[in-house]
Amino acid sequence: MKIELKVAGGILAVYCRVVLGQTNPPPADVVVTGTRVEKEIHSVPSVVHRMEVSRSAEAQATRTVPALLQGVPSVMVQKTAYGQGSPYLRGLTGFRNLMMIEGVRLNNSVFRDGPNQYWNTVDPFSIDYQELAMGPASVLYGSDAIGGTLHVMTVAPPEYAGGPVWQKRLFYRGSTAEESQVGRVQVSGRPVEGFGFVGGVSLKDFGDLQGGREVGRQAHTGYTEQDFDFRADWNAGEDTVISLGQQSVEQDDAWRTHRTIYGIDWKGLKKGDDKVHSYDQQRELTWIKGRHANLNGALDGVEWTVSRQAQGEDLYRVLKDDQSSRQGFDVTTWGGSLQFESGTPVGEWVYGAEYYRDSVDSYSRKYGIDGALQKTEIQGPVADEATYDSVGLYAEDTLSFAGGRLDVVPGVRYAYARADADRVKDPISGKAVTLDDDWEAVVGSLRVLLPLVPDRSHVLFAGVAQGFRAPNLSDLSRLDMARSNEIETPAPELDPEHYVEYEAGMKSRFDKLSAQACYYYTRIDGMIIRTPTGRVLNGLNEVTKKNSGDGYIHGVELMARYAFTPSWSGWISGTLMDGKVDTYPTSESAMEQDSVSRLMPPTTQVGLRWQPVSGRYWCEVQGDAAAKADTLSAEDRRDTQRIPPDGTPAYAVCHVRTGVQLGKGLALTAAVENILNEDYRTHGSGVNEPGRNLVVTAAWDF
Repeated sequence: MKIELKVAGGILAVYCRVVLGQTNPPPADVVVTGTRVEKEIHSVPSVVHRMEVSRSAEAQATRTVPALLQGVPSVMVQKTAYGQGSPYLRGLTGFRNLMMIEGVRLNNSVFRDGPNQYWNTVDPFSIDYQELAMGPASVLYGSDAIGGTLHVMTVAPPEYAGGPVWQKRLFYRGSTAEESQVGRVQVSGRPVEGFGFVGGVSLKDFGDLQGGREVGRQAHTGYTEQDFDFRADWNAGEDTVISLGQQSVEQDDAWRTHRTIYGIDWKGLKKGDDKVHSYDQQRELTWIKGRHANLNGALDGVEWTVSRQAQGEDLYRVLKDDQSSRQGFDVTTWGGSLQFESGTPVGEWVYGAEYYRDSVDSYSRKYGIDGALQKTEIQGPVADEATYDSVGLYAEDTLSFAGGRLDVVPGVRYAYARADADRVKDPISGKAVTLDDDWEAVVGSLRVLLPLVPDRSHVLFAGVAQGFRAPNLSDLSRLDMARSNEIETPAPELDPEHYVEYEAGMKSRFDKLSAQACYYYTRIDGMIIRTPTGRVLNGLNEVTKKNSGDGYIHGVELMARYAFTPSWSGWISGTLMDGKVDTYPTSESAMEQDSVSRLMPPTTQVGLRWQPVSGRYWCEVQGDAAAKADTLSAEDRRDTQRIPPDGTPAYAVCHVRTGVQLGKGLALTAAVENILNEDYRTHGSGVNEPGRNLVVTAAWDF
């Protein structure tokens, strides 16, 4: 057993849940973060962004959940493939960011290092609203909540209107550069005051992506997807709501084209030599949640959740010699959580416990050019016949001093994790070995909020937060391709990663201007990084993992919106970031401090919007720009299929969007994105962004 005791005060930005006993979403200027109770956003001592989805025509035109985050300061939405977006939040991605759905963790123990596709398995058309909290949130959400935490809330049943309510929705989205067709059918109702439901089916067909004027068609970038979601709410009493939800997604034939002979010739990129490199992805989530408010006695509220999530991943490869392979895994996760709220003379307490257990089966098979099975491997990309358990106990208090002129929010969590695997392939002997290990950690946080005026329209906030990440099955046992021309092999002897982030900022709101600014510094201790071994396995350079990454990431985030008139408004956001981490840039044993991989370049977004007071029409112009991403780590320089030798080129692109509400039920939007048909890509991506792209949507509610 490895025991890690590192308590630090800290920032905490944690994510939304609906207030106990409430079925409808909170107002747009209210978030549920940090203290896990509903608060106006200027009373939250951290950086948090709330995004309407189902009620925003602009958001409904967005293709994926990661794409909804574009334009948020310190967020870079990398796309390994067009079906595989992975946001970088304050310089971190993959399993160092946490996503939750209705309080249930999407993350599990097979999430891998670097960009992955799992956030793309959530249908954006099933989301009512989402909140993004930047920085570590490990006190309230445990392992993985380091760069940021995204929490999505599903579309809720309609409100009761004195009688039965029935609603239907038909939605369509089409795009020229994606050659895409997306349709959704949604039915909801509240036949009686105490019961409501909503269900929908989304069908998506994305063709091969058209790049800009030079790149043109990017072969084998399209894919298909089918989504289903359902939610029912039952009011079991005046202050008790029981919710049941179901989600399923099936994503088919999503290629990682950069690994194949179909990669594009652009700015010196190299192509892979696979003839096929295609993923199929499946996910199902079932959850039941109870919320009980206004209790008498020591407890003010209780919330509990029970969930089951099943995820499957299948990779089909055809090699350059026409041999092929199939590998993948199935992981089933059972989870449960219990949370309490108590108002006491010494503050407002939120405390609780959670437990998750993963059961993992993994496979890998190789076939000859005639399609005959040649070999069945001991494991697939992760260990076979494996389990992973995680337990957490947490408490956080909100203290108010001097009549509300100072808020202090301390918190602490105890965490335990254990991994057991019966079948792990030793990369040297080729034989099956077992794996078992466990870890403990205690982390803490402390935040302060200083209102400058009684109505909290101008506030200062600061804090320090600790984050941690226990090694998961992907760290410990992964045997799979990593970056270009690399294979990652198991590393059973690992310790948890630890982070401490210091943050300070301001939020200000005038009659016409709202603004937010923040500086953060994240200290990295023992990051698990891929390390070259100098060996070559099956023509690929072997990398394994070590707790050798000490370093830092720091940056500045700015955003502001100004209302020129009741009809005209503008906005601007910007990001500056830098970071270094200890690593092994070559197969030599000497360690060096190198740039953080895929460091976000200086980036800005500006926009101008016209919308008359009636709200029936709207039109906006938006510009996105990024400097050249040429601060490359050694790993970036080896990633020659995604990152050009001199770095990812700078870009500046412009988009125009407009919409109209026809009557009470029909909303139409149209957009021309990348008007000048530029060739560009987000740093570290495996595909270029669309060229000139006409996107139209139609939503009919009846």
